[in-house]
Amino acid sequence: MKGKLHFDGASRGNPGPAGAGFILTDEGGEVLARKSRYLGEATNNEAEYRALLDGLKEAFRRGITELEIFSDSELVVSQIRGTYRVKAANLKPLYEEALRLISRFRSVKIFHVPREKNREADSLANRALDARRS
Repeated sequence: MKGKLHFDGASRGNPGPAGAGFILTDEGGEVLARKSRYLGEATNNEAEYRALLDGLKEAFRRGITELEIFSDSELVVSQIRGTYRVKAANLKPLYEEALRLISRFRSVKIFHVPREKNREADSLANRALDARRS
């Protein structure tokens, strides 16, 4: 089964209160999952990775075998592709877990997209922060 994953993380302060969100769809665009969660204190990059991990776990749980991933995080996309090294100690375990999860799929492609193409995932990450405040 093929799927598409859009993910985003948000942090108000760096580090600061953080949230993660993702949308998982089938290849026809039908939403399989739309989730967000409050993370506590985290950097923006940590929040991005947490959103990716949440989405990967959900895709695997739902039987997705071929996954296209979309994010406006140039850092995360470039690190997962192997074009950027992971130097930050706080990101190494998240990166390693992402690679471990990615290896469970038959095929994974990851794409960097402009922020406006990732609005719903961004909205979910920020909604988790707003819900926590109220």
